[in-house]
Amino acid sequence: MNDPHPNQFALLGQRRFAPFFWAQFLGAGNDNLFKFAFTVMVTFGTANATGLAPALVVQLIAALFILPFLLFSATAGQLADKYDKAVLIRFVKTLEIVIMAIALYGFTAQSVPVLLLCTFGLGVHSTLFGPVKYAYLPQHLNERELTGGNGMVEMGTFVAILLGNVVGGLLIAVPEAGARYVAWSCMALALLGRLAAQFVPSAPATDAALRINWNPFSETWRNLKLAHENVAVFRSLLGISWMWFFGAVFLTQFPSFAKDVLGGNEQVASLLLVVFSIGIATGSLLCETLSRRHVEIGLVPFGAFGMSVFAIDLYFASRSMAHPDTALTLTQFAALGANWRVMADLALLALFAGLYSVPMYALIQMRAQPSHRSRIIAANNILNALFMIGSAAMAALLLKAGATVPQLFLVTGLLNLLVAGYIFLIVPEYLLRFVAWVATRLVYRFKVRGDEHIPAEGAAILVCNHVSFVDAILLMAASPRPIAFLMDHRIFRTPVLGTLFRLAKAIPIAPQKEDPRAYEQAFARAKAVLDAGDLLCIFPEGAITRDGSLGEFKGGVMKLLEANPVPVVPLALQNLWGSFFSRVDGNAMTKPFRRGFFTRVGLVAGEAVPAAQVSPAGLRERVSALLAS
Repeated sequence: MNDPHPNQFALLGQRRFAPFFWAQFLGAGNDNLFKFAFTVMVTFGTANATGLAPALVVQLIAALFILPFLLFSATAGQLADKYDKAVLIRFVKTLEIVIMAIALYGFTAQSVPVLLLCTFGLGVHSTLFGPVKYAYLPQHLNERELTGGNGMVEMGTFVAILLGNVVGGLLIAVPEAGARYVAWSCMALALLGRLAAQFVPSAPATDAALRINWNPFSETWRNLKLAHENVAVFRSLLGISWMWFFGAVFLTQFPSFAKDVLGGNEQVASLLLVVFSIGIATGSLLCETLSRRHVEIGLVPFGAFGMSVFAIDLYFASRSMAHPDTALTLTQFAALGANWRVMADLALLALFAGLYSVPMYALIQMRAQPSHRSRIIAANNILNALFMIGSAAMAALLLKAGATVPQLFLVTGLLNLLVAGYIFLIVPEYLLRFVAWVATRLVYRFKVRGDEHIPAEGAAILVCNHVSFVDAILLMAASPRPIAFLMDHRIFRTPVLGTLFRLAKAIPIAPQKEDPRAYEQAFARAKAVLDAGDLLCIFPEGAITRDGSLGEFKGGVMKLLEANPVPVVPLALQNLWGSFFSRVDGNAMTKPFRRGFFTRVGLVAGEAVPAAQVSPAGLRERVSALLAS
């Protein structure tokens, strides 16, 4: 199979991605350049606030930017499903130029009311762009590109936020001319964004017949109900919103943390933002490599655990910092060894947040029904806004009650463990994929060939040789979609593995002569899986091999095809015989480290066989050929 690009960075050379990436990058940068420069103007009293207290104006800036997400996200989601997303992107970027034209006057006159109006306008701009931004990607990227594409977008967003804040702070600080420089820079970014948008290729409507419901409250509720129809998607929405809750705690406390805990000046606060942004950008980019270019939600528990570990360690690293008499400059701060642990904690915390969020975004894009994908993403934006408001409320209450900023970080890290544990218990697929991810990277060196033959959508039956007790776990790791396994009922008695297979909702099957009722129930459940358009895997040998050879294929697959004539994909697991989990020399799992760690094993997938051409003997021949390949 010819790979269209070697890695996620190659997407920047392709029209289906590059114009979209630069349009969203410039928009995120412009938002933050504007907001930070405006905030500095108000804070240092250089703007005409018409009697409003600077602290109140700063709060208004934050509130007015987030308010449109609550009011208009539901409408934005409908528009993105009803119309071509490229047309909407161009409209939104044109709107940005209009807003920046008004901001040009606002900065020149240093008028707070006009700039507050522009802040609200930028919030509307970002609200309209949000559903388009994430619904566009699955229309132009395939499953193997989706994680890398999301990683690039997430990286670009945080780099743009960082650059916007830095440039905004530098420009507004220029004596006398600072406000004009900011105004013209914002206009230049808006014009460049509109230019990039002109080259974004068409992304046709997914529900052109949709009738727009302009009531934001009833539509928001309807969007949440749509999302709730798919449990994995809805829990992922909650998981992403929690990440924004978690991240907002740290981002909003950087100035206080730098000044009151670390004893640093404004430069130190900016350094913390730089470290955090680089960390999350790095984590986002690592997702493609760690997931082997698939949508790998097994990274989510790994990311959640790392977020908590380093949030908690940040508390221990900073709780007993000495307070200098004068604020530390950037150079003085960096010269103190204890501060490097703080920066490492912050960088790694953010890196794991990137590993946590990117696979969730990719899962939502891949599994949400295309006809209302944008509305589900709009529901996510609403939840994100609500969770960030909740984050601010929790932080305010704890700080008012006397908690220190490090204690706030500790509470957030511990809460993250509880929330993540809850999500993984009610959607065990995350935990199962994590186990599969660990098994294929730490226990084995797992290589998959021909995985393009495993269908990315639609019902299919996978048939595979049965070599060990972990065959199902390895197959789980090879597929971007959940697989329902039809498995020998005796395997469920195995400690630990039996529990995992029950969590995975594997279907136990007993021989018809032994338990006719269980046999028929198993096939009824298997039919339900295929009726739902999902993947079903069977091991047609009926049991794990005892001598390493490929056994006779039984006729169960033919019984399944009678009710559901779907394609059948042959699979072959290679080099598992002789491992700890195989039955070499008698019983399995009796000789630890039989072949050590990182043993090379493989999976080869063959071309799908149409239902009309399937026979047990023919499938056995195909699997045998794959084993020898």
